[in-house]
Amino acid sequence: MLKIGFLGPEGTFSQRAALIYTGENQAELVSLPSIRETLLAVEHGELDLAVIPFENSLEGSVNVVLDILAWEVDLLIIDELILPISQTLMITPGAKWQEITEVFTHPQSAGQCRLFLENQLPQAALHLTNSNSEGANQAKIKGTTAGAIGPEQAAEIFGLEVVLRDIQDKDNNFTRFVVVGKNSVHAQTDKNKTSIVFSTEHKPGSLSCILNIFSLWDINMSKIESRPARGKLGRYIFFIDIEGHRADPDVQDALTMVKRKTTFYKFLGSYPRVDLD
Repeated sequence: MLKIGFLGPEGTFSQRAALIYTGENQAELVSLPSIRETLLAVEHGELDLAVIPFENSLEGSVNVVLDILAWEVDLLIIDELILPISQTLMITPGAKWQEITEVFTHPQSAGQCRLFLENQLPQAALHLTNSNSEGANQAKIKGTTAGAIGPEQAAEIFGLEVVLRDIQDKDNNFTRFVVVGKNSVHAQTDKNKTSIVFSTEHKPGSLSCILNIFSLWDINMSKIESRPARGKLGRYIFFIDIEGHRADPDVQDALTMVKRKTTFYKFLGSYPRVDLD
């Protein structure tokens, strides 16, 4: 039976994504306290797979995931799924949400609800936690002066009351989760995505040269993001998603050229692509 890790404890959006991914298939779901520990557990063979949040439509990429995939582990993205996210405000039953003085939540959820926090709870101190469930637990411990932001399931688990729903800054709130493992399990499908990370020489036109390769092979690029290269201020690595599978001849040729023209290159996986309608 597969052992699949997720950011816990129970009641997180990551757990919901893991449950959706497994569906009716037999798997043991394992809760871990941080994204880093979850990914390292796969790297060390303690887990077969992990389901982790990768990027959000309001708050952008989960930077810790990008950094760990680039520098700390040799894992592949083997699948993705996209979930609509509804952020809720939960408090101790009987408390008044307008009077709470502390809010506990994960940094991504805080970012998705920035306007709500500024406009509706300006008096409340914000405490960032490793997960939304941890935030709900902390709010439960603190009592009537505290609230938490996160999925409704967390309120049910920790005995809190949901007083407001859909408090995120925009209704169009989706999170892309990726499934990572040591080995690729998917052959080509009708719709595929390939992810890579690389760095280039620090001179004019270096990045443009790489991007032009995809244009020459008529390959659509769906994401580009930079992160510090951890060496010198002003140096960056670049994460790119392109449409297609590395087994596609054009994609294979393009990636071969990219690898030749980069100073650092890492293949992060080819996997089935999910498109929002």
